[in-house]
Amino acid sequence: MPENRFGESNLQGLTGQEALERLAQEGYNELPAAKKRSMLRIVLDVVREPMFILLILCGSLYLVLGDVQEALMLLGFVFVIIAITLYQEQKTERALEALRDLSSPRALVIRDGKQQRIAGREVVRDDIVLIAEGDRVPADAVVLSCTNLSVDESLLTGEAVPVRKRAWDRQETIKRPGGDHLPFVYSGTLVVKGQGISQVQATGLQTEIGKIGKALRILEPEATNLQRQTASIVKMFALVGLVLCSLAVIAFALLRGNWLNGLLAGITLAMATLPEEFPVVLTIFLALGAWRISQRQVLTRRVPAIEMLGAATALCVDKTGTLTLNRMTVTHLAVGEEIYALRRKVVSLPERLHEVVEYSLLASPADPFDPMEKAMKELGGRTLMSTEHIHQDWKLVREYPLSEKLLAMSRVWRSPDGVELVIAAKGAPEAIADLCHLDEGQKSSLDDQIDRMANEGLRVIGVAKSRVLPAPLPTEQHDFDFEFVGLLGLEDPVRPGVKEAVQECRRAGIRVLMITGDYPGTAQNIARQIGLQPFDQIITGPELERMDDGELQKRIKSTCIFARMVPEQKLRLVQALKANHEVVAMTGDGVNDAPALKAAHIGIAMGGRGTDVAREAAALVLLDDNFASIVQAVRQGRRIFDNLRKAMTFIFSVHIPIAGMSLLPIVFNLPLALLPVHIVFLELIIDPACSVAFEMEAEEADVMRRPPRRLEEPLFGRQMILTGLIQGVGVLAITLAVFTLVWSRGYGEFEARMLSFSTLVIADLGLIFSNRSRTGSVLATLRTPNPALWWITGLTLVFLTLAILVPFLQNLFSFAPLHPWEVGLVLLTGVLSILVAESVKTPWLRRVLRDARVR
Repeated sequence: MPENRFGESNLQGLTGQEALERLAQEGYNELPAAKKRSMLRIVLDVVREPMFILLILCGSLYLVLGDVQEALMLLGFVFVIIAITLYQEQKTERALEALRDLSSPRALVIRDGKQQRIAGREVVRDDIVLIAEGDRVPADAVVLSCTNLSVDESLLTGEAVPVRKRAWDRQETIKRPGGDHLPFVYSGTLVVKGQGISQVQATGLQTEIGKIGKALRILEPEATNLQRQTASIVKMFALVGLVLCSLAVIAFALLRGNWLNGLLAGITLAMATLPEEFPVVLTIFLALGAWRISQRQVLTRRVPAIEMLGAATALCVDKTGTLTLNRMTVTHLAVGEEIYALRRKVVSLPERLHEVVEYSLLASPADPFDPMEKAMKELGGRTLMSTEHIHQDWKLVREYPLSEKLLAMSRVWRSPDGVELVIAAKGAPEAIADLCHLDEGQKSSLDDQIDRMANEGLRVIGVAKSRVLPAPLPTEQHDFDFEFVGLLGLEDPVRPGVKEAVQECRRAGIRVLMITGDYPGTAQNIARQIGLQPFDQIITGPELERMDDGELQKRIKSTCIFARMVPEQKLRLVQALKANHEVVAMTGDGVNDAPALKAAHIGIAMGGRGTDVAREAAALVLLDDNFASIVQAVRQGRRIFDNLRKAMTFIFSVHIPIAGMSLLPIVFNLPLALLPVHIVFLELIIDPACSVAFEMEAEEADVMRRPPRRLEEPLFGRQMILTGLIQGVGVLAITLAVFTLVWSRGYGEFEARMLSFSTLVIADLGLIFSNRSRTGSVLATLRTPNPALWWITGLTLVFLTLAILVPFLQNLFSFAPLHPWEVGLVLLTGVLSILVAESVKTPWLRRVLRDARVR
């Protein structure tokens, strides 16, 4: 028998050391990535930001008015803003770089005589690469051997029809792609049928795709629903700010007769209302969110999936390999009327059982990749090695692969005597029964055996045999005269943690639907083990075929087990769930799963065993193929959306008192409470608080104990607006009261400004702490660690103290010296501000806000 699953013998491939040396000499197998933004580019982008332009304008006006110190300080803040932007850019870029490394396509190679799955970028010249249906070819290569190999080369040639491949004659040199029967495969092309063994001839820029300079992007930029919502919010704020700014300039000029200072006051108000944090926060949250989800073994390929995760109501998952370990063991054999349970690690079998094991081996590759075939090989190696049923000297003549119409495969062998050819077949029991042309009585007996094995949770495989004289072989398996041999029952244990993950989904209001090609009894057995309810309601593939869409939509509401399914039927399940207004996550690993993965709100491809086609169609890639990782990703998705809302609420609420304290003194003919320098100081608190502190905030205690959010629910809805208004207007009232009280008592403009500004800073910090949790009190959140928040708080208090106490800074900020009694006033008003912010968590207001959200 051959030494590997593709029929090529004695392949050793490169050694690990040789591969490392070639990698060092020739570089990685990848095309040049898009250049990162340079520091100069980032600075130029900052220069074009509205806030920067307003700062320059303010600084210029101060120069005209003769206040050089104020002008220089404002311009100095520009460098601080650039530093913050550089930090944010670096953090985001590191997250994206980590995702790019994870999302590199995989390749199955032979090195040191063993199959290894490596990153596609690590493939080197002369590597032996195994390719099969659904794979992307990782490099330009020659085909050493192949079975029914067809490749879609439209990426390079524009020709939509797949081309057939043949084995290399070891003389032809590699040519340009195009046309049938070439013995070459090319980087980036897609295997649509068959399998083969190839030897790499060119990598990276030396490949055909490298020569024509096409760059393939894995993370594609696309406008998400959140980004569109955020853009509309920014436009609304900008419009309101423009109107208020114009009114402020006119009011100042008419009331005080000074157009230049009026323009300065108007620019200050524009800076106070400009919501430049919204898009920055969204970008950072989504980028870091994708990185955080990747730490849970889930790779984000499309950003909208992050916002969808928190709204998912139905998780459709494959049983094998996702709910189970996909580590098969043959535990039962059925021959004749009897079913035999095998002892663990059995080393010998009765003679009557030898044939079913022998022909299961002959029907499988000698170096298998499939877990079931591995289990068969392992059993044969233990029980048949010292018998005549192992045929090392037989030669493979032909293989009939599995197809959509017939779920069985056959292999034709020639023994050394060459008198007859031996055909071994294995596959789904009903397919094998069809090949053997069993009568109704035999089928009934076989069905009974299958049901008994399936009800024990076993995966059942049928085995058949045939013999023919050497002659031209038929084109189809049906043309052989097969004889039924027996059944194998394979056990696949449930993954650790799956039962707990299913329970967590139930508490979170998420339905788990199990999809499998196995028999109903096998599926029910697994459902019982993992606590999937109700396990007595099942829809089978044949039943699904007979249903119309209306009946399916009705039945799917109360069914969570789908057995004997084929991949094409997944699409109908997705469509039925979507018609019932469910937000659907669907897993898949094969070529035929791609339509369902694309149709689902969240397509999840398998990273370990999945095909490249499935990965490219999916929004997420499950790196460890574990159901528990999907649930962790949902948890992270909910956390990200929660924290994004907290940050957005804070941004909205904090801008109300800033804008109010910029506008109301003008309206009431009071001295200006806030100058541009104060706005910039406050922005230096707001920016890192939004982009760093809230992003790092831990999840809410009830994050997986509440129903999914509605998909149509806006990011910035009534509940958030009311919450922000209550908090913002409350802080504005307290700050304005301090300013007018101190001013009316004759303490002077500078003292009133110093006290009101200090109150506003403390109140802003209070808003940050209050918005850390939707329901928990400030005191409760203090027990939750968030190092970034404490750094922001500490630095803010230090800088505020310096601005109040250092004479030079007092002058720049237009402050008066601080009196001891004023410390108590600031602390008291700070506590009042926190109480106002916390008021939205009282039961009465929570009911009001919840009702507003529902409406």
